[in-house]
Amino acid sequence: MFKLLRLFKSLQNQMVFPNYTSKVLTECYQNNAFCIAANTSEKWDLLSAVSLERKPIITKNLNDMEQKFIKLLSEIEYERSHKSDHEVRKEKDKVKVQQLKSAKNTDFEGEVIQQTAQDLEDLYKDELKHFKFSDRKTEADYKNDLKSVNRVLDQSLLLLIKQKIGNKMYWTLPQGINLEGETMRQTAERVLKECCGGSLNAKFLGNAPCGFYKYKYPKKCSKDDSIIGAKIFFFKAQLISGVPEFSNQQKIEYQWATRSELNTMLQKDYKRSVSLFLVDNETE
Repeated sequence: MFKLLRLFKSLQNQMVFPNYTSKVLTECYQNNAFCIAANTSEKWDLLSAVSLERKPIITKNLNDMEQKFIKLLSEIEYERSHKSDHEVRKEKDKVKVQQLKSAKNTDFEGEVIQQTAQDLEDLYKDELKHFKFSDRKTEADYKNDLKSVNRVLDQSLLLLIKQKIGNKMYWTLPQGINLEGETMRQTAERVLKECCGGSLNAKFLGNAPCGFYKYKYPKKCSKDDSIIGAKIFFFKAQLISGVPEFSNQQKIEYQWATRSELNTMLQKDYKRSVSLFLVDNETE
């Protein structure tokens, strides 16, 4: 549009159709002013939402391809690697034993008393034999406790809460409206504290939002006709310690959800916006 205005202005300066260009310029300015006025008349609620993640605590089980690759790497390591200090020491101990058997004097008496590499190896094997490995599944997994942060230790978990939007309840990330004088990051921090209590320790990753989503309010549910909808800015945070604590008055329903569970819990468009900043292989 601005290129068109410059073209008309140049034509007017060259005295080509001065009356016509003046009329067109006037109409363009009026239409442009009308468009700007129409855009500024739309008002939106600004909200900050927190994508609070609990990162995996243990590694995943290897699939068949990964197991074959690990086996191949082990074979290459065995064929090409140099001997370790323990293996070198073990060979030296064998040489000393042979020397002691064939020697006629007892100059090696001080060295015989020390602990050999084979003795250490036997101790390590005995310790491994009595060592009890922890179960990959926790008590929360066996009880199917969806509110526990200790479930599914090999996957990322995302905190979801049920919030009323209009006349219906939806699973969403913790979110709240921006107050006057707050930055969007400060709003996100306040929302997390109000929602989950002060005992939960989380680390926010940056001041800029990582995602965006907007929706329009139903006309029947809108209290203010001038506000047409909500614009939500997502902020990423990682759980450091603690668990959500809700008062008896709040009665908030929440869940630590896996990536696969997001597909059935979140609305399609909302889930698409959230999945854009969830960077792992489980996101579909």
